Amino acid sequence: MSGFSADWLTLREPYDLRARNPTVLDAVAAALKPRSSIRVVDLASGTGSTLRALNPHLPARQNWTLIDNDLDLLTRATATPLAKDVSVIAVPLDLNSELEAALDRAVDLVTISALLDLVSDTWLERLAGAVAARSIPLYAALSYDGRAGLTPSDPFDSAIFAEVNAHQLTDKGFGPALGPAAAAFAIARLEALGYSVVQGTSDWVMRPDDRDMQTEILAGWASAALDMGGLPFTDVTAWLKRRRDAAATERSSLHVGHVDFFATPSATR
Repeated sequence: MSGFSADWLTLREPYDLRARNPTVLDAVAAALKPRSSIRVVDLASGTGSTLRALNPHLPARQNWTLIDNDLDLLTRATATPLAKDVSVIAVPLDLNSELEAALDRAVDLVTISALLDLVSDTWLERLAGAVAARSIPLYAALSYDGRAGLTPSDPFDSAIFAEVNAHQLTDKGFGPALGPAAAAFAIARLEALGYSVVQGTSDWVMRPDDRDMQTEILAGWASAALDMGGLPFTDVTAWLKRRRDAAATERSSLHVGHVDFFATPSATR
């Protein structure tokens, strides 16, 4: 469900935390502030980064249900030290076949991070319909929107980006993915179902001294480009070497575009 290693999730978490849109986070906090307690279901929770990011913004008494199909990641997530008024349980489910089951409980907020761009329009229709049928607010963060840039530029960057965005549309286990169009699609569907949406960008920004993160992303982009098969192997590997050399010597900056949104129904529980 998360489909990512614990090492990668640990590496990216500080960048995710820094990128989360503060206006969207403020909207979540303001909507839930009147409650004395909150019940949250976190879909595709991974190692619990959304729990750690959102916990300080919610009422003191919190009950989190973390959903993932990776037992090792769930074990790591539930090991997070938290205040005594915050309880966490882990529920192993496959969100492809058991999405609705994940929401068949008392829920005040559904959260999801870094997943929407990996799923299909059919799955997003299911998600929108499931939360709307239950009148649950949805906080969705860090959905890739197709924007990316590297400094200094390289003549081969645009070819790599095109292949990466094409790879984003391939099946990641939920049917053909919407990739960069996912957040806009989800927002439109929720608005059609009567939700109000606050949205904003949440871009990763990597400075020259963020060498490890840059190197990991560059390798992932090269792998995606090679998977698509539209570019010569030698050109892709030569590009990767140039980029790695620039990152290793702190001559490279990188940004990756994401979108956050918070959707609230006209009437919530």
